[in-house]
Amino acid sequence: MANGTNKAVRPALVISEQTVTKFPTLLGRLLVGYADKSIAVVLVVPPQIDVQPFLCGVETVIYHPPADVPFAERFDRVRLLKTLRKCKPTVLHCLCESKASLVRLWARLLDLPYVLNVNSLQPRFSGLSISATRCRKIVCLTESIAETVRAQVADASDRIAVLGIGTFPEQSCSCFAEPFCLPLLLLAGDIDEMAPLEHLFEAIHDLVRDRYEFAVVVMGEGRAESELRQVLAERKLNQIVTIVPEIHPWRSVLAAADIFLEPRALKRFSSFLLEAMSVGAAVAACRGGIDDLIIDKQTALVFDSDDSLSIRAVLQRLLDRHELARQLAQGAQKHLRRHHSVSHMIEGYLQVYREAGEPSESAAELS
Repeated sequence: MANGTNKAVRPALVISEQTVTKFPTLLGRLLVGYADKSIAVVLVVPPQIDVQPFLCGVETVIYHPPADVPFAERFDRVRLLKTLRKCKPTVLHCLCESKASLVRLWARLLDLPYVLNVNSLQPRFSGLSISATRCRKIVCLTESIAETVRAQVADASDRIAVLGIGTFPEQSCSCFAEPFCLPLLLLAGDIDEMAPLEHLFEAIHDLVRDRYEFAVVVMGEGRAESELRQVLAERKLNQIVTIVPEIHPWRSVLAAADIFLEPRALKRFSSFLLEAMSVGAAVAACRGGIDDLIIDKQTALVFDSDDSLSIRAVLQRLLDRHELARQLAQGAQKHLRRHHSVSHMIEGYLQVYREAGEPSESAAELS
């Protein structure tokens, strides 16, 4: 049931292609949560994006610009602002950093506060377009992102809220749930650089040479895919490693894995890692970047990404000791239930919207 406070909240969510491709769980669960609380939502969407799977509870969808052509945003701005005024949002919510400068402009023209999500580690946060007066809240998906924003963006500390993506951890654990099946190792994400993968596949090659039996699936695409295929052919791993494009719904793919691999220091929050833990896969990962979910011996086993012997030792330990792997996977699920519930995420964002709607001291001083 929606209470009076929730009825007063009416967010306009501004999304990008990256929101849909990299953070579908964030968008989908926000919209379902808002619908459950009878909160009307306006969605501002680029023209090439299919948002049909996400339209639960969305009252109005605005495609802006209507066509993906040069300067279309500028020419279509009057129509966008007129439509938004009719929808009467109380706050704009920019779900992707790439839209930060546009949402800052729209907020000024509409005389509205806005909320900005920061989902990745930027090379220079100081270059991110953030209004000192209208950007009332900066939502960071992890504490590691928040620390970087605090260090690089002046006067950001009081506006930062750390809200992780909520998930629904399974009651069962997928890790080695079928004891007589061939173990499956899964790596998911963009294949844009070969360097973080070289030591991983060297370790996998060594395990195969030592007669360990397992299969590996790499789910993703990218500019380094051809180089990866060449490396697999050179090491005669073609029969063991399969490369597939991103498969939807990918949560069901993750649920088939016994071990989830993350050999890269993450620059962007990984929905794959979150959901792999949620379905109960054991995680073997390196530290660095956005590694808040990676807690050694509690939610994951940690290796040195530049050391194939370190990677091999971790994988060997998980393959040799199935009960240890399952305990690790269950520990990650327990951590998610405690710190990444969907209900906590929804209440957190609603509180952010309420606080964003309150007059800020900086705005009062400049008015």
